[in-house]
Amino acid sequence: MREIFACFLIASVLAGCATRQPLMSTSTLTVVPDAQSLPAPVRNDLTAADRPALIGPLDLIQVDVFNVPELSREIQVDASGKIVMPLIGEIDARGRTAGELSKTIEAALRGRYVRRPEVTVNIKNSVSQVVTIDGQVVEPGLYPVTNQMTLLRAIASAKGLSEFARQEDVVILRTVEGRKMAGLYDMGSIRRGLYADPPIYANDVIVVGDSPQRRLFRDLVAVSPLLAAPLIAILQ
Repeated sequence: MREIFACFLIASVLAGCATRQPLMSTSTLTVVPDAQSLPAPVRNDLTAADRPALIGPLDLIQVDVFNVPELSREIQVDASGKIVMPLIGEIDARGRTAGELSKTIEAALRGRYVRRPEVTVNIKNSVSQVVTIDGQVVEPGLYPVTNQMTLLRAIASAKGLSEFARQEDVVILRTVEGRKMAGLYDMGSIRRGLYADPPIYANDVIVVGDSPQRRLFRDLVAVSPLLAAPLIAILQ
């Protein structure tokens, strides 16, 4: 009986394929005519848009002063975001890029200590550029943020959703210019291409599943399902 049912199912699928109408482009889907396979990306597609890497507390940096080996050294940023260098003293490194910090050190050295200082700063290990992933994921925790991190990739870093996770209840908490904001996303809609996979930045907090943050959206979601776009709000 099972074999007969399987044969009937296959025949039905083949018949449906034979009469299927050509795919048409819609507002959320663009069909490539006559394409036999997914095209390979070009070189620009393999790199993400630049997000500056900022120095933060407890990061490990390498400072090199050209032709002055006595000043070149590996330095760990302290908990307040500052470093201490010979001749210069204390410098606030928090929130600066490597290039910005190198220019600050050059300005402090120029004239008094080194005639034409050339300083290079490299971030060797960053512990401040992290995202917090909490809630119904397999491995909640802190994860490093890269240029290419998005919501789906962040969840994958946490080994994916747990057994009882609600993929339509994913909240991103973020502070923008001092305002606490939150976005509610439906991962199923993102996977289906209904809206873009949002980028993730350092200090974001991602909460999956039922949570106080999710309840803030309860009444709004009742009248505005997340089918075509995420829901963004400013938290009071």
